[in-house]
Amino acid sequence: MRIHHLNCGSMRQIDPVGGSAPAPARAVCHCLLVETDRDGLVLVETGLGTPDVARPEETLSQEFLGRAQPVLDVRETALHQVAELGFRPEDVRHIVLSHLDLDHAGGLPDFPWAQVHLREAEHRAAMAAPGHHPEDRVRYRPAHWAHRPHWVTYPGTQGDPWFGFDAVRPLKGLDAEILLVPLGGHTLGHSAIAVPDGDRWLLHCGDAYYFHGEIDPDRPYGHPGMDILQQITEVDRPLRLGNHARLRELVRLHGDEVSVFSAHDPWELQRHLSPRTRPA
Repeated sequence: MRIHHLNCGSMRQIDPVGGSAPAPARAVCHCLLVETDRDGLVLVETGLGTPDVARPEETLSQEFLGRAQPVLDVRETALHQVAELGFRPEDVRHIVLSHLDLDHAGGLPDFPWAQVHLREAEHRAAMAAPGHHPEDRVRYRPAHWAHRPHWVTYPGTQGDPWFGFDAVRPLKGLDAEILLVPLGGHTLGHSAIAVPDGDRWLLHCGDAYYFHGEIDPDRPYGHPGMDILQQITEVDRPLRLGNHARLRELVRLHGDEVSVFSAHDPWELQRHLSPRTRPA
């Protein structure tokens, strides 16, 4: 398989932490485009889509627009980048989502034929929104699934062990070994997505954490702005923080086998881009 790392949605400027982080950079929506041998293209996360760029006041919440200050550049959409890489949009046959927050599912309308894989609990929470959590109205935007996607959902209590994680499921209907790894706390049905990359794994952790310092196995540290945002949007703090500890242990014990990254950390994205495509 060949894997492309994409930024499908730049957001506001974020500051370094006391000189311990790299230079300031925009927050990103880190997505993966996976070329498979038999399953066509698999898009891991969609970022923001073309309807969000064209009609943000209709598809995105005012809270998100004020909080994140997205750039809303059509050239950053997955649809545009798929074409830039020489593929047809129809080549994207599967989409895998960590969760259904608007900055992860905004590109769903651009690929209405694709099968959309996610955990059952996440699908149920989004379809019931607005629910009990005050963020539900902000994070879940029905315009992103008004086209009635072909949902493929997975229970959260069944599956196999994987590097210390439980109930891990391979995607249905794919020959490629792409896995859903339950990693809740940010939302009810949040998952990480594991993708084989040669003799290693990539683990896209979605919003399980926001900043790379949080999973430093020796001296974890946070980012003030991102820490506040995580607390605002979490649905289960003990579970979220417990998963931070599990990810630190994964990096400590298996960092040579698994490359761990989150959806919005721009420095992690830079580490996965080739020098030719790395932003200045």
